[in-house]
Amino acid sequence: MINDTIAAISTPLGEGGIAVIRISGDGAIAAAEQVFAPKNKLGKAETHTVHYGHIVDPSTGERLEETLVTVMRAPRSFTMEDVVEIGCHGGLVSVKRVLDLLLQKVSGVRLAEPGEFTKRAFLNGRIDLAQAEAVIDLIRAKSDRAHKVAMKQVEGDLSRRIRDLRHKLVELMAHIEVNIDYPEHDVEEMTSAFIREKSSDSIAAIHKLLKAAQEGKIIREGITTAIVGRPNVGKSSLLNALARENKAIVTDIPGTTRDVIEEYVTMNGIPLKLLDTAGIRETADLVEKIGVERSRGALQDADLILLVLNVNEPLHDDEKRLLDELRNRKIIVILNKTDLPVELDQAFVEERIPQERLVSMAVKENEGLEELEKAVTDLFFQGGLESEDLTYVSNARHIQLLKESEAALTDAMEAVDLQIPIDMIQIDVRRAWEALGEVIGEEAGDSLIDQIFTQFCLGK
Repeated sequence: MINDTIAAISTPLGEGGIAVIRISGDGAIAAAEQVFAPKNKLGKAETHTVHYGHIVDPSTGERLEETLVTVMRAPRSFTMEDVVEIGCHGGLVSVKRVLDLLLQKVSGVRLAEPGEFTKRAFLNGRIDLAQAEAVIDLIRAKSDRAHKVAMKQVEGDLSRRIRDLRHKLVELMAHIEVNIDYPEHDVEEMTSAFIREKSSDSIAAIHKLLKAAQEGKIIREGITTAIVGRPNVGKSSLLNALARENKAIVTDIPGTTRDVIEEYVTMNGIPLKLLDTAGIRETADLVEKIGVERSRGALQDADLILLVLNVNEPLHDDEKRLLDELRNRKIIVILNKTDLPVELDQAFVEERIPQERLVSMAVKENEGLEELEKAVTDLFFQGGLESEDLTYVSNARHIQLLKESEAALTDAMEAVDLQIPIDMIQIDVRRAWEALGEVIGEEAGDSLIDQIFTQFCLGK
């Protein structure tokens, strides 16, 4: 248990209905009592009770705030320590005055570090490292599906699977250890078969988690999507249609978009980071030229490219070059303005881009949006997302550790086939077990833990 007392604002800064200051530690209740004037003393308060009163400067007697104070006694709190939450009126001045009072006038209270409340919950055994990291994902979720995935991990769904795997490997290591200590009782064929069976079962379980990892990573981080094409083909109209609001200026004047415009949208539960780029063409305009260069940069970084073509015009040389350049990338070609007469050489496009990646649309009429959503889902999820019950691994650190564990168990099975001594095989199995332990924090070092929690916001 960490004994010092920490405090921080736990709600976003700015105007709002309420703002919350959280205090945690052995001295949390005593610290709150020094600045809070209720009808009844907090020291006698039962856990999970709310008390009305005022925040008062102990040195001057000035009332700073009218508040509701919530008391949560250890271990029945998020950090498993005594926790007090002070509910103030929302606003920069009021909440800052109360926090400053706690930090300056109350002995033993310091400002919490980023993520320190969640770090204490981890160190005190309330959650493991995978659950703690899922708290970040929960805060940053950009879609309902990303929220559901994060929520399942916060509740320990992934952690339970990792612990089950580690338990199986402990059984395997114990069996190997017995045979190392008592070689006279070892039946080599039985031991080899046991190692193959347990390693194979564990690899299958890890592989199942990794199979959905790419989908989980997309759900967590979204798909960076560049909308590209020549000027005035409907790129900004497409951004506005997907965002369901007028984010980009749309005119009939070519070159209206001079810079990359970013917007997050959700498509079939998948977050897309849309980049509306400047029209790609040769230009003498210096500002537009910079915009075209940035468009090409966005093109390189994109996970998905939406190339918009105007079917009412013949293909330009710029568009032909783009089709040749991008044919091996994850690209969907949007044949826009299908409500107008067709002048485009569609055969040229179909020779380079598969039919299932061609979507006919009339963006201004909101026609073809459903077909585009289906094309994106098919491209990244082979026809649809997995079951809602599936545990998605979305964290890059977890994915790497699962791959390390899988590789170590594969080495163990190969070592059995090569008749390598059993004590050497034990090293591979232990390596797999330790990698899984790093996922949930049972084998993680202090530097890794510190690095993870610095990613949190202050007050969480």
